[in-house]
Amino acid sequence: MTAACRKASLFHRSLLGALLAATAGHAQVPYVSSPPPLYLDASVPTETRVRDLISRMKIEEKTSQLVTVAVAIPRLHVPAYSYWTEGLHGIGMDGVATVFPQAIGYAASWNTALVHGMAETISTEGRARYNNALRHDVHSQNEGLTVWSPNINIFRDPRWGRGQETYGEDPFLTGQMGFAYITGLQGDLSVLGNEAVGERVGCRRAS
Repeated sequence: MTAACRKASLFHRSLLGALLAATAGHAQVPYVSSPPPLYLDASVPTETRVRDLISRMKIEEKTSQLVTVAVAIPRLHVPAYSYWTEGLHGIGMDGVATVFPQAIGYAASWNTALVHGMAETISTEGRARYNNALRHDVHSQNEGLTVWSPNINIFRDPRWGRGQETYGEDPFLTGQMGFAYITGLQGDLSVLGNEAVGERVGCRRAS
């Protein structure tokens, strides 16, 4: 072997040794992944998660969430969401669910316990429908958890065309029926606690 070949061989062995040493050195350093954003951590309080998410959103992304059909924000893993879900007397629009009498009808019962139980059923069926929609990546109208009920407007003018959606003309009865519906839909806050309210559906308190 010539001197030139010996030098080349020595160089190659040295280079290979250096590469192996470098690789071994890197292998000894454990891979540390960056922690997920706070808003993706379910163990963090809801208010903290909301503030963290909003702080990461661009102005255009914030305004896109202020409409009935909020578009998805893929970079933040925020899915699309429709805020329009009917549930005044059942969650069955565009689907299968229990349908109850119209509001003006069950208001005539003066039975707040009955209305409370009805709203609990609407809440349970609404959550089931929402979970099924998520499994199929559906985010359309009547598939969300924001129920446009109850309608607590006072019905005093028959020329208004949506009187059947109300509890009638009496403010006291309307207040009692509205309270029964809302607490049935959202659940008992004293039992659930504020963090658990998200497990129920929400409501819009007036049209």
